[in-house]
Amino acid sequence: MVHGTVAPGFEPVRDVFARHFEEAGEVGASVCVIRDGQPLVDLWGGLADPTDGTPWEADTLVNIFSTSKGVVAHAVLRLVDQGLMDLDAPVAEVWPDFARNGKAGVTLRQILNHRSGVAAVDRRLSLADVLAWDVVEDALVNQAPLWEPGTDQGYHPVTWGMLMRAIVPRATGRGVEEHLADVAGSLQADVHLGLPDALLPRCARLQAPVGAEIPRTIARRLVERGVDGRFFRNVFLRPRGDAARAFGNPRSLGAFGFANYDTVAVRQAVLPWTNVHASARGLARHYAPLAGDGEAFGVRTLSPETARLPREPHSWSEQDRVIRIPMGWALGFRKEETGIYSPNPSWFGHPGTGGSVGFADPDAGISFGYVMNKLRTHVRSPTALALSRAVYDCLGTPVEAR
Repeated sequence: MVHGTVAPGFEPVRDVFARHFEEAGEVGASVCVIRDGQPLVDLWGGLADPTDGTPWEADTLVNIFSTSKGVVAHAVLRLVDQGLMDLDAPVAEVWPDFARNGKAGVTLRQILNHRSGVAAVDRRLSLADVLAWDVVEDALVNQAPLWEPGTDQGYHPVTWGMLMRAIVPRATGRGVEEHLADVAGSLQADVHLGLPDALLPRCARLQAPVGAEIPRTIARRLVERGVDGRFFRNVFLRPRGDAARAFGNPRSLGAFGFANYDTVAVRQAVLPWTNVHASARGLARHYAPLAGDGEAFGVRTLSPETARLPREPHSWSEQDRVIRIPMGWALGFRKEETGIYSPNPSWFGHPGTGGSVGFADPDAGISFGYVMNKLRTHVRSPTALALSRAVYDCLGTPVEAR
């Protein structure tokens, strides 16, 4: 069931990984941890497609949902480093139409840190609209911010990636997927935005929860945390609430549309908020320069100064307007409290729907990638947390579970 290698002393990580197949219903998955250019952990196992018995291989690719945002952020920081994008210039300087409806002063920094207010588009978008794309840009142009830009923080689950796709080519002359491919290719990292035909056979089939299971699970967990039903209704079910607006459009790529992600059309689209495909080894290699001074495997992707930027929080809210929990951001990366995935304050990365995660920990000098095809009703997946905590136990710096 489990294949790959671990460095001496990291055998407990293999045990945890194997136990997830036996006890936690893992279907197919891989995990990789790299330090100083060498893998401490490189494991894979299970089935990429249980309908036909296709095994999960070391180079199996799978959709990583919002974990996509972290690898896109790496590519965008490289463009900032190269002087092709300006964190603090109004986006309207490269995209004049974007200034409409109160967005004239919105900057790239505000968007990266989920402070632009453009956390949703209210024009209803179909899957065909998203794939055709022009309608999306028109919706972004005409959308008014949900709050005054720069004054508050709220997760932009969908529009963050929509804005990256729209802004990057206007600033640089090339698409965000091309810049991501430059970074990934230089690092030999198996990370892709918009899959070519040749890579489609390597994709795992997602094992998604039934759509109605997701809101039921969220409601149950809120109740378990002592959150009353009124809060649940206001945050998740109020049609004009920030959360419903931010997460609910396009519905075809939300909780009730997971089947669409296994289609060729969506796998080959450029949706920087939700459809990067990666292996765990690819994610760990992509984060490796960020765990150091911007260089890994003899390749420099960022200057030391830029590589250090995400180590400190750039935005923090005790109650994020959209997801209503304490949350921090660092130029496109999640910057959470210590004690989630890592015990160290320099940690940054991004998890995704269903449980995948990629992160860098400069204090420990490691980069981490975990991907799987069984989507759980968590973002902070118990399997990802258990694996990361096993790694730190082996490093001798245990995570104090929250």
